Amino acid sequence: MFNLQGLIRSNSSLAPLQETEYRWYIGSRFFYIMALRMVTTVVAYKLFQITKDSFSIGLVGLSEFIPVFTLALYAGHVIDKSDKRTLLLKGILSYSACILALITVTHPYVESKLSTRALPLCIYGVIFFTGIIRSFAGPTSNAIIAQLVRRPILHYAANISSTTWLAGSILGHASAGFFIAWFGVNNTFIIILGYILMASFFVSRIKKKPIVHTNITISAWESVKEGLRYVFKNKIMLGAISLDLFAVLFGGAVALIPEFAERILQVGPIGFGWLNAAIDIGSIIMITTFTLKPLHKNQGKILLFAVSGFGICIITFGLSNIYFLSFAALLIAGMMDGISVMIRGTILQLTTPDEMRGRVSSVNSMFINSSNELGQFESGFTARLFGTAPAVIFGGSMTLLVVIITWLRAPGLRKFEY
Repeated sequence: MFNLQGLIRSNSSLAPLQETEYRWYIGSRFFYIMALRMVTTVVAYKLFQITKDSFSIGLVGLSEFIPVFTLALYAGHVIDKSDKRTLLLKGILSYSACILALITVTHPYVESKLSTRALPLCIYGVIFFTGIIRSFAGPTSNAIIAQLVRRPILHYAANISSTTWLAGSILGHASAGFFIAWFGVNNTFIIILGYILMASFFVSRIKKKPIVHTNITISAWESVKEGLRYVFKNKIMLGAISLDLFAVLFGGAVALIPEFAERILQVGPIGFGWLNAAIDIGSIIMITTFTLKPLHKNQGKILLFAVSGFGICIITFGLSNIYFLSFAALLIAGMMDGISVMIRGTILQLTTPDEMRGRVSSVNSMFINSSNELGQFESGFTARLFGTAPAVIFGGSMTLLVVIITWLRAPGLRKFEY
């Protein structure tokens, strides 16, 4: 019989799972991320069915990017002077209200009363509010890890957290496609609401945490500047964040998958769901591998090679009109992205002082998480400007250019090891 406890005790990389509160956190993270990814997939599918235009999907990204980018730095100040567990719980519960709104506007009766112009506007409005919530909840989720495990095993906890994020993302993308096919959009949002409530239950099992910000009387603006100064002085962290920022910004092929699935590859909701999940499947393969057998040297150089491989795969996806080749390109892109996520996440955890985790996580969120939404808008905009396939090829090419510039301009990152 498989002995999970024995595996955890015998493998030091799984040591964080011996901490009860960390296990509650991992359960919450899994269900919350799965819900977030399902919302992204279902909203993109629904909007494309209504408008038949990928630009409408790009506007979803813009709707979420604006509040995330605008509030991120202030959110970091709030996070550092707050009990992170309570703040995270409030964020998840607030997100459930947004899901209720999506359930309402996609109900057949309500939808029949809305025009094809009004319904997308309602969805954009709800997504705008999810962006406000995510500007606080995302950095809080990263910042709280250091309060759940001991410092010597923090890098292992960061790896497990990344693995959990990707596992939830995979199931969110893939199952959303299946659920749309089986139950319809409205019922899928009801399932998502159940996941959100499950995540909030897990967080509620974690005890309130002490505030570690040593100077909570500092003004919000001074606090924000302190966080920015720290990030910009830390060249290794800045290099890793900048590399991922531009790679995600220009390599956002996922935003155009609904159009690829229907018009180029000609597959239905299930094929669409698997394409959405392909990147995450590849990512979790690599992160699971390196969680059990961590990298011990040349992490900076590996990061740069991984991002360049990601760009090549995105170009391949843009050139392909064969479903299995497209799926394989996204799968390998995910493997490269998994390496990047793992190394960048560990850099963030190991190089950030405890009293600044909220602000540093928020700076990271502003540049990385918001780049997903801005990248979604960029993909939709360039698809309208150049065409769908050329837009993806352009994005992959720009990713390669970013890697070359980073290699030449950030030697500290290239030589970094932990």
